[in-house]
Amino acid sequence: MSYLFSPLKLRGLTIPNRIFVSPMCQYSSPDGKANDWHFVHYGGRAVGGAGLVITEAIAIAPEGRISPDDLGIWSEDHGQSLSSCANFIQKQGSVAGIQLAHAGRKAATETPWLGGKALSQDQSGWPTLAPSPIPFSAGHQTPGEAFTDDLDEITHQFAVATRRAFAAGFQVVELHAAHGYLLHQFLSPLSNVRNDEFGGSLENRMRFPLRVAQTVRENWPESLPMFVRISATDWVTGGWDLEQAVAFCRELKQLGVDLIDCSSGGLVPDAVIPTGSGFQTPFATEIKNKLEMATGAVGLITEATQAEQIIATGLADAVLLGRELLRNPYWPLHAARELGADFHWPVQYERA
Repeated sequence: MSYLFSPLKLRGLTIPNRIFVSPMCQYSSPDGKANDWHFVHYGGRAVGGAGLVITEAIAIAPEGRISPDDLGIWSEDHGQSLSSCANFIQKQGSVAGIQLAHAGRKAATETPWLGGKALSQDQSGWPTLAPSPIPFSAGHQTPGEAFTDDLDEITHQFAVATRRAFAAGFQVVELHAAHGYLLHQFLSPLSNVRNDEFGGSLENRMRFPLRVAQTVRENWPESLPMFVRISATDWVTGGWDLEQAVAFCRELKQLGVDLIDCSSGGLVPDAVIPTGSGFQTPFATEIKNKLEMATGAVGLITEATQAEQIIATGLADAVLLGRELLRNPYWPLHAARELGADFHWPVQYERA
């Protein structure tokens, strides 16, 4: 028996194994709609045997995109363009997941392979919003401070996006509250220096992200699970840290969030991150143990035995693979063979 290839039941959904495709931006949609690239990319990971395929960050509004080439779900047409991906993933026996996001002050940047620089408004960029008018870096726009009306509108956009995601055929919704994007910006005292009810104390800094999480949960079917991706730490003294993250996840659990996807960093450009094999797994373990809550481990998980050990010893309930599944979409099939799991290849590939 392989623990990695055992099913995971969350609410009314059973995910066939514990290998999840981590959200990875493709920067390949000039109109925000899914196209042939996305169909092949996500479909290939499902054919490769991943139990859950989560899309890249899907922008809930045009101004919430990281780059001009991000996928979005701000119209019915955008939602419908994703349905073929969701349907194909399910036909392969995998579960289709979607990540909903708003980039906040890290929006309006060039595609990475074109340099990744911040785009001014006369360079196909657009005005950005954040909890406080503090730019991500010296080269980024100074964002406008999000007023109460802006927060109400963004909350509404998340609600509509959630309903569109379900209509498109997705079975898991993940809220992006990590990597220095809008919800993480509210959580961290480094990017949130407001003096209203959304800033200052930990309770206040959590207020808007929790409001959004509650809205997503209320607009998502009760029978289907909801995830939240967090950065467990900013890796900067005086910033967001694991103790605050545990407090945030405790509130998320009360709202009905089913799994915490535990990443880190991304809020500031100069953080010193001690990367190494499985370096973020302890965050997933801490939250799992303290809150008795399902967690996913992500970050430099590359070997089948490593992933098996994480699940078998209870360090996390699932592993999320990113770059490793860019290198090898069929990693789960090879991992199953290495671990001796009873896991069948697609019939079209069995002769290999």
